[in-house]
Amino acid sequence: MAHSKARATDGKVTYPPGVKEISDKISKEEMVRRLKMVVKTFMDMDQDSEEEKELYLNLALHLASDFFLKHPDKDVRLLVACCLADIFRIYAPEAPYTSPDKLKDIFMFITRQLKGLEDTKSAQFNRYFYLLENIAWVKSYNICFELEDSNEIFTQLYRTLFQVINNGHNQKVHMHMVDLMSSIICEGDTVSQELLDTVLVNLVPAHKNLNKQAYDLAKALLKRTAQAIEPYITNFFNQVLMLGKTSVSDLSEHVFDLILELYNIDSHLLLSVLPQLEFKLKSNDNDERLQVVKLLAKMFGAKDSELAAQNKPLWQCYLGRFNDIHVPIRLECVKFASHCLMNHPDLAKDLTEYLRVRSHDPEEAIRHDVIVSIVTAAKKDLSLVNDALLNFVKERTLDKRWRVRKEAMMGLASIYRKYSLQGEGGREASKQISWIKDKLLHIYYQNSIDDRLLVERVFAQYMVPHNLETAERMKCLYYLYATLDTNAVKALNEMWKCQNLLRHHVKDLLDLIKKPKSEASSKAVFAKVMVITRNLPDPGKAQDFVKKLAQVLDDDERIRDQLETLVSPTCSCKQAEVCVRDITKKLGSPKQPSNPFLEMVKFLLERIAPVHIDTESISALIKQVNKSIDGTADDEEEGVPTEEAIRAGLELLKVLSFTHPVSFHSAETFESLLGCLKMDDEKVAEAALQIFKNTGSKMEESFPHIKSVLLPVLQAKAKRGPPRQAKYAIHCINAIWSHLFVKCYLFVFLQPLHKGLDPANLEQLITPLTTLGHLAQLAPEQFAAPLKSLVANFIVKDLLMNDRIPGKKTTKLWVPDDEVSPETLAKIQGIKLMVRWLLGVKNNQSKSGNSTLRMLTAILHSDGDLTEQGRMGKPDMSRLRLAAACALLKLAQEPCYHEIITLEQYQLCALVINDECYQVRQCFSQKLHRGLCRLRLPLEYMAVFALCAKDPVKERRAHARQCLVKNVNIRREYLKQHAAISDKLFSLLPEYVVPYTIHLLAHDPDYVKVQDIEQLKEIKEALWFVLEIIMAKNENNSHAFIRKMVENIKQTKDAQAPTDPKTNEKLYTVCDVAMHIIMSKSTTYSLESPKDPVLPSCFFTKPDKNFSNTKNYLPPEMKAFFTPGKPKSANVLGAVNKPLSTAGKQLQSKASRMETASNDDSSSNPGSPQRSKTSTEMDHSENEDISLKRDIEKPRGRKRGVTSGDDQDSKPKRGRKKAATNTTAAAESEDQWDEDNRPEDEQNSPPKKGRRGRPPKSATPSQDTPSKGKRGRKKAAPPPEDDEEEEEEEERGEEEAEDDDEEDDRSKTANESAESTPQKRRGRPPKSAQPPAKKPVRGGRSKAAAAKDDSEEEDEEEEEEQEDEPTPKVPEELHESFLEVVDVKLT
Repeated sequence: MAHSKARATDGKVTYPPGVKEISDKISKEEMVRRLKMVVKTFMDMDQDSEEEKELYLNLALHLASDFFLKHPDKDVRLLVACCLADIFRIYAPEAPYTSPDKLKDIFMFITRQLKGLEDTKSAQFNRYFYLLENIAWVKSYNICFELEDSNEIFTQLYRTLFQVINNGHNQKVHMHMVDLMSSIICEGDTVSQELLDTVLVNLVPAHKNLNKQAYDLAKALLKRTAQAIEPYITNFFNQVLMLGKTSVSDLSEHVFDLILELYNIDSHLLLSVLPQLEFKLKSNDNDERLQVVKLLAKMFGAKDSELAAQNKPLWQCYLGRFNDIHVPIRLECVKFASHCLMNHPDLAKDLTEYLRVRSHDPEEAIRHDVIVSIVTAAKKDLSLVNDALLNFVKERTLDKRWRVRKEAMMGLASIYRKYSLQGEGGREASKQISWIKDKLLHIYYQNSIDDRLLVERVFAQYMVPHNLETAERMKCLYYLYATLDTNAVKALNEMWKCQNLLRHHVKDLLDLIKKPKSEASSKAVFAKVMVITRNLPDPGKAQDFVKKLAQVLDDDERIRDQLETLVSPTCSCKQAEVCVRDITKKLGSPKQPSNPFLEMVKFLLERIAPVHIDTESISALIKQVNKSIDGTADDEEEGVPTEEAIRAGLELLKVLSFTHPVSFHSAETFESLLGCLKMDDEKVAEAALQIFKNTGSKMEESFPHIKSVLLPVLQAKAKRGPPRQAKYAIHCINAIWSHLFVKCYLFVFLQPLHKGLDPANLEQLITPLTTLGHLAQLAPEQFAAPLKSLVANFIVKDLLMNDRIPGKKTTKLWVPDDEVSPETLAKIQGIKLMVRWLLGVKNNQSKSGNSTLRMLTAILHSDGDLTEQGRMGKPDMSRLRLAAACALLKLAQEPCYHEIITLEQYQLCALVINDECYQVRQCFSQKLHRGLCRLRLPLEYMAVFALCAKDPVKERRAHARQCLVKNVNIRREYLKQHAAISDKLFSLLPEYVVPYTIHLLAHDPDYVKVQDIEQLKEIKEALWFVLEIIMAKNENNSHAFIRKMVENIKQTKDAQAPTDPKTNEKLYTVCDVAMHIIMSKSTTYSLESPKDPVLPSCFFTKPDKNFSNTKNYLPPEMKAFFTPGKPKSANVLGAVNKPLSTAGKQLQSKASRMETASNDDSSSNPGSPQRSKTSTEMDHSENEDISLKRDIEKPRGRKRGVTSGDDQDSKPKRGRKKAATNTTAAAESEDQWDEDNRPEDEQNSPPKKGRRGRPPKSATPSQDTPSKGKRGRKKAAPPPEDDEEEEEEEERGEEEAEDDDEEDDRSKTANESAESTPQKRRGRPPKSAQPPAKKPVRGGRSKAAAAKDDSEEEDEEEEEEQEDEPTPKVPEELHESFLEVVDVKLT
């Protein structure tokens, strides 16, 4: 050993055996050869070879000289680096190099050689790998810990390794690199920021995408050194996040990306960092909060993340950002929700409330993304979303923005198709979303054409996909129809009718185009273009496109032929697809990818193409019904009882027979329908009869064998079948064999039926009366004369004027249909027979109309008990009152009878809307509304709705308001579309209802004392009930027009009693009430009226030029009750006839629209005041269905006797309690009647009264008290108390409303027993009073109306069966009989 030391100190270099001196004097190749031998020698040495270590010490020092470290040849450098690596291994732990500078040079040299690892295909790669393996295994770089420049060495090493790593390296290379770098971090005293940046930079997305292997290396390194490196990472984020020292690192701008990556690598790396994020969530910097929210969204939403459970404070703080004041932040939170729902279903409960609030966000984009998030999760797995979340999507189908509504509808449709049609998720999933099909079809009630078109598209693509095979498609439609709710069925029926109507319009357009060119034909084409335009989105733009289409059709015969094929009744579904494809291909242009004209044409073709129904489809549907009848269908599997499936199938066929009658023309179809006629189920037989009526026009020619079997069946039904079947049988015979009907059936039916009328057998009387009534209406020339004596002698004298069976004594005002006595049913049919007979005759030459009107008003006078013997029960009296009132409405729709209805009869009919029986009020108002919507009832009947302001039931008032709004809109829309009928304004313009309303209220029996404040308040409420809707839009300065109209009325006298001072004083007082309402609610009333209004001469006398009425008739204290304020815009449901929904939107304050006031921690609680006051109702559409409680409101603004629950069972007291008077009454009244401080949907609701009636018997007669002999109308009573009965009553009330004469005018309220206490009666004229000999002739309809098409009248009742219109439409052509009403005498 001493010898070795001596050799070491003498500086002589000893080379391994066989290796000569290595110097610059030899060639490169020789140097490489000698170095390889040296490498081999050092490779074979181990640490225990002390002698060899001493022997080669100088060689080790020599190899570290600059000659080798800076040698230009890379092979030399590599071999030297391998030698040095082995030297560090052999001499460990003490290196032979003591100089810090030399050590730095050596390690920097070795680091540079490691770059050779980059080329894995190099011949020297194994040596590079050996170098890496050696230094990693020995941890050679740990020697540098004590060097001052250690950070530079380590940083360079890390950079080199991250640069050279690539996808060519195997797992061993990756492992050695991790070992080498991790030893530096784990065994070192510190980790510099520069070194940390070198590692973290590889996590930044930009670098990550450039070198995925470097990212994986950094990820592995951080996992290996998590515990050691965590303090340095924490310090880095603390410097940047908390202290804002962004200069400490170039990665400061990527801090949030790094947090996400580090969390995904190992959450323990961020144990001390996450609380800092909670602080950042409350930053006042919007952009900073947004960045943190984006970061946390990814962290919480990651699939395997447990952050929400591990750090609940941070989770709650994050949830608070759903209510952030900054829109992009709320948007980001909402987008995160879908990932969270899909990856963490356990968090759905926490998210639900926040998503509910955001679903009502003022920002459209946020509401839209709430839907996207929920639908995305639901489409992945329905179990991920709860019912509340799906309900949010349901609500947004009524959003005020089209984009949101569309997303919600399409989302629900895709969910329905996946889980219901395709069956994914099983029966439970299908049951959970069974409501979707109903909701989607309910949207067809919306007024927007975009909504309606989308429903049609959804139906064709998602609910009953048109690309299914015919049998499968019809099976899908069959069971869908059987499971829809009532309103959805009506919407679907309406959809088919609208498509069918548009198909006819297009067909008419084609016919007009083929006609020779003329000015008249051009105008007709333009008019038809306008009609078609209204059925397309954005009518303004569509008008030009439809004009262009008309020109294309005129020029291109091929396109015209294809379109004719498409709208032909015989077009099959396959033909329709070919035609649509060819037309769009012909009109399209490859050079113009965006073609608005083509898009419009596609919309039109989409609506008119028969993609579901053709002859083959009807045949398949019939077979499906037959399977249910035979018991071989899958009814139970589909969740539909067989009987319901058969009924629904026949109802479906009935609707399709109306829209696609030609598709039924096959022997197989007719034979199947014959089988249905013989079934015991009455509903099935009724539907089959209606189908035959709609489709049998060519049966006699094409299917004679069907005729021979069908005719006897129809005869039997007409003679002995149930009343409804008898009616349909008569109409069916008339439709199929009209010539035979007139010639033969006069004797076949009339004689046997006439002789068989036996008043002793009442149950057998109903069907013959029904049959005779329809015979009289369908063939008046043959049947009118023979039936006249029947009506006079049998119907009136024997049937109506006799009470054979005593009625049941009960306090109930209404009973279910099956409890109505046969005698009452027979009397109702007798009344209907009289009316049908008159409607068939259509003239009053024999004064039969006058007699019938006197009979009907006598029934109303006597409250339904015509004989006044007291033998009838109260429910029977209610039925007869309803039948008489509806008969009056029916006659009023015929011009020749309308003109003979006296004012007293009109007013008496109007009082029925305040009847004491709830069901009578309900059914009467529905029939009144239907007649007005069809523009058949004259305008004065709209004024009747003003009396609904006194109805004690809030729901009935809301319904009346909706009816008014719908009628006003129909008339205004009609006037816009038919400018040519401006001379008929008096019968169409809604503003002209004001004179009728004033006159009707002036003759209100409850208006007794002219100056009574309480009575004037009622008048004010009734007037405002109408004026609020009329004045909602001040089009063409209509407020001034109304004001002028009221002023003109004050210059006239009441035509009903022109010489009675009190009657005229009442009229002028009501005018003053109207004037004060107009002045208080309008700011433009004082402007000049656009035109001079005219007044109906039958209601008002001509103005006297010598008479100027400027007197104010209102008591001074009444003026305090007129509060200023603009009228509320009309808020009406899209479908008045469906079960009643809300009367108006909820109010919103400005504060309620603010999302957050600050970003403090309270925002995390959705229930905090700042969060809970979001505008949760702001986006409800007008058609949104919000159930109302049918309750009796407490009196508001006046004190009067209220019928309590105890009073309901007690004997009613006569009279009305007067308002208590005290010194504060005026002040209280003023506060209570302050309309501006009342909720919008109740602002003009009248106070509820316990009962309405005439004064007590003890009252002293005076000029203000009606005489004792007068009878009054019964006061409106509350509906039954039972909630279930109320709901059923509303649902069935709709059905009843659609069954006009054929249903005995009985409200379909089965299982309903409405107990109501009889109320006080309002003053009606005495029974003995006769109409005046001369009465002012009211604005009647001219005789010309009697010449209108008979088929229209014959089908009127059928329309009421078939046209279950969810939203009454403006008629394309005004009803002819209605136009005749315009021929009125005007002052």
